[in-house]
Amino acid sequence: MPGEAVEYHSIQLIRDEFLMNIQKFASNIQRTMQQLEGEIKLEMPSISVEGEVSDLAADPETVEILEQCVINWLNQISVALEDQIKKTPQGNGPLAEIEFWRERNATLSALHEQTKLPVVRKVLDVIKESNSMLVANLQPVLTELFKLHMEASDNVRFLSTVERHFKNITHGSSFHVVLETIPSMMSALRMVWIISRHYNKDERMIPLMERIAWEIAERVCKVVNLRTLFRENRASAQHKTLEARNTLNMWKKAYFDIRAKIEASGREARWEFDRKRLFERTDYMATICQDLYNVLQVMEEFYNIFGSELKAVTGDPKRIDNVLCRVDSLVTPMESLTFDPFSIKCSQDWKYVMDDFKIEVLVIEKEAKNFIDESFKTLRSAEAAFDMLLKFKHIRSREAINRQMMMKFNDILAQYCKEIDIVNKIFVQNLDNPPLYKNHPPVAGAIYWERSLFFRIKHTILRFQEVEEILNSDRGREVKQKYLEVGRTMKDYEDEKYKQWKETTEQVLPTLMRKSLLTKTSAAGGEAQNSDRGAGFAINFSPALREIINEAKYLEQLGFPVPELAKNVALQEDKFLRYTDGMQRMLDHYHMLIGTLNEAEALLLDDHSQELVRVFRSGYKRLNWNSLGIADYITRCKQAVGKFESLVHQIHKNADDISSRLTLIESINLFKYPAPKSEEDLPGMKEFFEHIEQERAKDVDHMVRWYLAIGPLLTRVEGLVIHTNTGKAPKLASYYEYWENRIYEVLTKLILKNLQSFNSLILGNVPLFQTETILTAPEIILHPSASEIDKMCVHCVRSCVEVTKNFVRWMNGSCIECPPQKGEEEELVIINFYNDISQNPQIIEQAVMIPQNVHRILINLMKYLQKWKRYRPLWKLDKAIVMEKFAAKKPPCVAYDEKLQFYSRIASEVMHHSLIKDEHCIRLQLGPLANTVQENAKSWVVSLGKLLNESAREELHNLHEEIEVVGPW
Repeated sequence: MPGEAVEYHSIQLIRDEFLMNIQKFASNIQRTMQQLEGEIKLEMPSISVEGEVSDLAADPETVEILEQCVINWLNQISVALEDQIKKTPQGNGPLAEIEFWRERNATLSALHEQTKLPVVRKVLDVIKESNSMLVANLQPVLTELFKLHMEASDNVRFLSTVERHFKNITHGSSFHVVLETIPSMMSALRMVWIISRHYNKDERMIPLMERIAWEIAERVCKVVNLRTLFRENRASAQHKTLEARNTLNMWKKAYFDIRAKIEASGREARWEFDRKRLFERTDYMATICQDLYNVLQVMEEFYNIFGSELKAVTGDPKRIDNVLCRVDSLVTPMESLTFDPFSIKCSQDWKYVMDDFKIEVLVIEKEAKNFIDESFKTLRSAEAAFDMLLKFKHIRSREAINRQMMMKFNDILAQYCKEIDIVNKIFVQNLDNPPLYKNHPPVAGAIYWERSLFFRIKHTILRFQEVEEILNSDRGREVKQKYLEVGRTMKDYEDEKYKQWKETTEQVLPTLMRKSLLTKTSAAGGEAQNSDRGAGFAINFSPALREIINEAKYLEQLGFPVPELAKNVALQEDKFLRYTDGMQRMLDHYHMLIGTLNEAEALLLDDHSQELVRVFRSGYKRLNWNSLGIADYITRCKQAVGKFESLVHQIHKNADDISSRLTLIESINLFKYPAPKSEEDLPGMKEFFEHIEQERAKDVDHMVRWYLAIGPLLTRVEGLVIHTNTGKAPKLASYYEYWENRIYEVLTKLILKNLQSFNSLILGNVPLFQTETILTAPEIILHPSASEIDKMCVHCVRSCVEVTKNFVRWMNGSCIECPPQKGEEEELVIINFYNDISQNPQIIEQAVMIPQNVHRILINLMKYLQKWKRYRPLWKLDKAIVMEKFAAKKPPCVAYDEKLQFYSRIASEVMHHSLIKDEHCIRLQLGPLANTVQENAKSWVVSLGKLLNESAREELHNLHEEIEVVGPW
């Protein structure tokens, strides 16, 4: 944006000003430090110079020492002056000259200030008083120092007035800054020329201006870099080269403007400087910048011609891209120059480059003309080609190519003829079935289509009228005649379409308006029968009526007169939309409510739904689209549907309450077994089944309470529907039956699900209860026994099914429990769901399967116990008889040892067996059996020990008797 550009430029100027002031401040500080410290310090005398000058001058020794000191000063000052005179500015720019004078001023100022010191003055007075020969040498040196110091100081003061301009030229952010700086800098140089005592001579001013010219030239060389210039944005590159050229020209122009002012004043010394030294290089560089600007201009002209418009018109983008590649390659030699184009020494080399460029431009122009001649014979769009030609009239492009383009109007007319033929062909092919826009009615849509085709050719010929000569030619008149013929054909088509629509509308519209508001439909969507029961409803707003309304609107927009009746109907469109929308929402609401009713609820609410249909009846019997009471009818229907909805919601609420209770009943677990206290400590068989029975009894109490609550809920429904609370209303008989069937299904699922779940637990790999194994000689048996386990399992399963005995059936046609009935032998019989559910084949199958599975598990456990029968001799043999027989044989101690080791090994071995056996849901505890076997083995060991003891005692007694008989030796 222009405002943003100005603001950005102001920010740049402020930044540059700030940086230059900081740099100036830093240089001032540095210069002040040099003046304070001084690069050259005069050596002070080693003796005191206190006292009167005459006294000191009278002392030869003092004079001699001070003379030596003065000699040293003269040498130091002379050397310093010679050094300063030999020095030259360090750099080619104007800022280097200012810095040169500042450094000289700093050095000489320090020396000059030291000569003013009191000590130095007193020493010099003593030398003068003593009439020393040094006085003659001293004064010229001090005079030269003062002269050079004043010159440096004066130059610094005057050059400081142009320093800011020099910094803008050297460091300015853009050529714009330099352009603004050059005139004011020249004015400042004029002031320096007038006022300065040293820069008012050619030998000083010409070198300074040479430095300025060099700085400007170097600035241009840096910015206008041919290696990158042509890769930049073309507009930016052109602007850059143009500013560079203007900057170089401004340097010369500003010089001559000031020179003219000086001559006009007649009071100042004229500027008769060597123009070759000042402007030869800058003038040459200005011509190079102009050449570069021309190169960029040529490229822009080519790009203006071979742009997207020409691609769209000719349809040959590849060839255009090839030409543009040739255009891009025009600058390739300039990007890889082996010489400095801004050096005047290489002017001939640059001339060769520019000559080659111009030759290649002519070649490309010739090729472009041939391409344009070929392309305009195969145009894609007459209008686009015409627009492009008009555009080339107003944009900068190659003049030769532009002239070639302006000769192509006949080709455009030929293309326009083709386009008329194409449009006419499309019109003829689609006359009977024209393509329509979305939401367009047939007649108005066809006219819209026809007019869009006509506009395609009309728009182009209107554009041709912008150039008078194009249609006034012979070819132009032929094209115009062809256009008028096609236009007349299309106009006849739309008039015929409108006439047919008008006649049809005037015939059918009154009939359509007399149609009823609603039509009855069956549940399947067809026409309903005479009965209202189960019927649905649909809005009877004819699509033909809707189409007539749309046609009337669009035809009026197209400018056709619409019949009065059709116009009145179209003006009521919003009202009809409100009516149809209101009725559709009401009917959707009604159908949604009917759809939420199951068969039992539909029968229950049959009277109420018939009442609702009676409210609807006037909509399909009496009212039509001309009626005035449609809004009141919709209101009545909505109120009736709302009342019906309230009743349906209350019925559904009670049904949900009943369903929630049935869900609770269905979710009950009838086999809640006790949780084990630990992994090893499982409940016993009796404890397991007793716990299940206890938990089941509690759950049955809850289930019965939930079941008993269903009756009152159905009585509440009775109150809602027929306003009684008997619990046996004939109108609700089918509804009672529906819920009794639901209860039967829930109880069946409950029993079946629990039996299946318990069977899965029985066959699972997690033990649920445990049983012990005991020894009852001579057999090893389970405790409790297998038969007891079978009986408990059967009883548990039977008890599960018998839970349904707690649910008493209702009396026929009611929701009241059936009282006990007298059966055979005056026995009271309670009618419940047990008899029906217990006969269910799936339940019977599960009830039989569970005991069978338990029995198989017990058989497997008994088989496992068979291996313990190898220890049967321990308890089967009569221990006393066996011991007596063994003792009678008077066996040796080895025989006793074998027997003792055998029984001891058995006692140890049995305790190393696994004392737990898990078989599906049953855990077999073998500890009691193992303990009994071990005790039996140990009793055999004890009996053998006693027998061995008695045998040994008897032999010892016999041995003692023998010893006594023999006597002592």
